Amino acid sequence: GINAEYGITRKSLQSSCNQFLMSVPTTSLPHSRLNWKLSAKEIENLADVLIAKSKALIDQVASVPLDKVSYENVMKPLAQDAVDYGTLRSMCDFPQHVSSDKEIREASTEADKKLSNFDVEKSMRVDLYRVVQAYHDKGEKLEPEADRLLKKVVRDFKRNGLHLSEEKRNEIKQLKERMSQIEIQFNQNLNEEKTELLFTKEELSGLAEDFLSGLEQTEGKYKLTLKYPHYFPLMKKCSVPETRKKMEIAFNSRCITENTKILEELVELRQKHADILGYPTHAAYITEVRMAKNPENIKKFLSELSDKLQPLAKRELDVFLRLKKEEDEKAGRTFDGAINAWDFRYYSSMVEEKEYGVDHNQLKDYFPMEHVTINLLEMYQTLLGLKFEKIPDAEVWHPDVELFKVTDSQSGQFMGYFYLDLFPREGKYGHAACFGLQPGCQNTDGAQQACVAAMVANFTKPLPDKPSLLLHDEVETYFHEFGHVMHQICGRTKFAEFSGTRVERDFVEAPSQMLENWVWDRKSLIKLSNHYVNHVPLSDDIIEKLIKSRLANAGLFNKRQILLATFDQLIHSTNKVDTAGLYAQLAKEILGVPASPGTNMPANFGHLAGGYDAQYYGYLWSEVFCMDMFVSRFEKEGIFNPKVGADYRSFILAPGGTVDGSDMLRNFLGRDPQQEAFLKSKGL
Repeated sequence: GINAEYGITRKSLQSSCNQFLMSVPTTSLPHSRLNWKLSAKEIENLADVLIAKSKALIDQVASVPLDKVSYENVMKPLAQDAVDYGTLRSMCDFPQHVSSDKEIREASTEADKKLSNFDVEKSMRVDLYRVVQAYHDKGEKLEPEADRLLKKVVRDFKRNGLHLSEEKRNEIKQLKERMSQIEIQFNQNLNEEKTELLFTKEELSGLAEDFLSGLEQTEGKYKLTLKYPHYFPLMKKCSVPETRKKMEIAFNSRCITENTKILEELVELRQKHADILGYPTHAAYITEVRMAKNPENIKKFLSELSDKLQPLAKRELDVFLRLKKEEDEKAGRTFDGAINAWDFRYYSSMVEEKEYGVDHNQLKDYFPMEHVTINLLEMYQTLLGLKFEKIPDAEVWHPDVELFKVTDSQSGQFMGYFYLDLFPREGKYGHAACFGLQPGCQNTDGAQQACVAAMVANFTKPLPDKPSLLLHDEVETYFHEFGHVMHQICGRTKFAEFSGTRVERDFVEAPSQMLENWVWDRKSLIKLSNHYVNHVPLSDDIIEKLIKSRLANAGLFNKRQILLATFDQLIHSTNKVDTAGLYAQLAKEILGVPASPGTNMPANFGHLAGGYDAQYYGYLWSEVFCMDMFVSRFEKEGIFNPKVGADYRSFILAPGGTVDGSDMLRNFLGRDPQQEAFLKSKGL
């Protein structure tokens, strides 16, 4: 999950704004303009000031007479604004995800709403559109990146309907404001969700002692929340079907009343919006600016992949059924002949153990977070030609957070900073994600602004007698999200609009997914593993089993991704939908595992209200490219080969959004991308 937000334009505001910028509480960190010590009141004030300043600058550009337009008085000031506004707003909207102070989180959420409304207003300024269009029509010769920015700004204005009548524009503006508000609400409902379930020790049979000892107890029962660190271990390991059933139903009923209503309203509003702009569906509107180009290409991609995976998924489901039957007979339970939603992860996990001999709970002991972190950072430094230095006593938003400085290992050039915020706490963002906080791009005076990014995750906290231990799939998540951080830091662009991960949304996951391959490689696993008690790496035997297990349940796992992507495409190809009904139907058809009656998984599917609408297919789509890059270059030429790493950095990471994804791939691969490596990685 990459956080896709942040403004329309770019950089450092002259004269009138200088006093304002000086009044923003600064940080002691050189090259960073971000201060995390703001009070709730200061966050609120900063949002107001940012809006006022950005508006003043836009008013100025919008008032340029149409026959006097030039690069200097149109594009340059807009580019300036995008950086100041885009950078400083992070101090307003990021704390809602990480602050441990509820008052600050609430102020930040409010500021985010206010700024998002202003973004809508800014994107609907017809007077500004006319000035930019006039400059565009002048046809001046620009350097490629500026030309790309101009075309993009004009295209975005048209996608916002600014070429339409006033009445239609007002309608769009109202729709967008409403959508923005309820999307924020959807995710806030999930973040603030506090359901707790109580279970006896018997009901938690199968769960490891160290897991139980980390739980709060009340009246002889264990207290579990629906957050990932409780939910996943229980679903994978608890041998009591009733307990798993309770947990799964509670999990997929989170925010069911309020969020089902929001999601179904969003579907209606998004289609209305597409109608006004003259697109057949919201999916068509979204994909026009993606690598996929249109919904038909996506439908073909998903259904062909689904068909290819069908025999594989069927075989896997049969194995689940066989294991379930054996287990039910042993426990004296009646076998119901079906794999239910609450059985899915349990038997997936059992297959890994029984068929592949991989016990993830045992493997965890080999991945102490400290050791993984040191080696992950070392691998990225070697591969990308970078140097990371931890900054002692840095100003951070919580004592758990660490800050690192990044320089180029050859030239010593300063590249930026990244924060690591890896442990769960009350009110914190519940998944793993990379947040771009300060875009790496040029100032008006041509100097490079450093990039600042944060990786936020929820790994298990260390206990007094035990370090934080990572599951192998958490090590994979770590590599993935940190890959986004590197994409941010290595980006070398002139404009904020193209900085770092601001590439086509169906390409954005490819660079990160590609880096997940390191956690499935023998040489790399020897470095990453170190048993927390006896300090030995994984044995060759375990490594071999683990690598083989990558294919475990690949059919079903990818079918589940196809189910979510298809659901997302379908709801965004219509204007009225019963989300629970459609999801249940597709779960049966595509996955062969029914949704539990009375639940509605889409009501807690954050992507649908978090900037991935009609875009969930992107994970699978970009995996095609990631596997192609890995197999045809890294696997062939050496996974720690600095030459391949350098090509990767310069052809894939450095361009940010200044080059189309398909061209970046061609430059790196030396040919058009192909599907073979991807299909092979799925066991086909």
